[in-house]
Amino acid sequence: MRLALLAAAAFTVAAAPLPAKTYTVVIDKMKFGPVPAALRIGDTIQWVNRDIFQHSATARDGSFNVDLPAGKSGATVLKRAGQVRFYCKYHPGMTGLLAIGR
Repeated sequence: MRLALLAAAAFTVAAAPLPAKTYTVVIDKMKFGPVPAALRIGDTIQWVNRDIFQHSATARDGSFNVDLPAGKSGATVLKRAGQVRFYCKYHPGMTGLLAIGR
């Protein structure tokens, strides 16, 4: 009985979700900076625009659209797993990819 309780407790700890994190992606010199590799559902991306131009972080699947005036920032919470391609709607050549795990 005691072994079964220990096993159940270990499973509960192992199955507990990881706490959400906030990651920063900087836009500078007309390009998106590196995107974190360990993204998960519930994490937040803080987009920071260091350019003198307005930009956006816009998901091609419509899951987010963050307008970023020059020198400003904005955020989006990741809501689903999978790959999400994004771009700047003002400068469509600026692109990136988020790989979101569970």
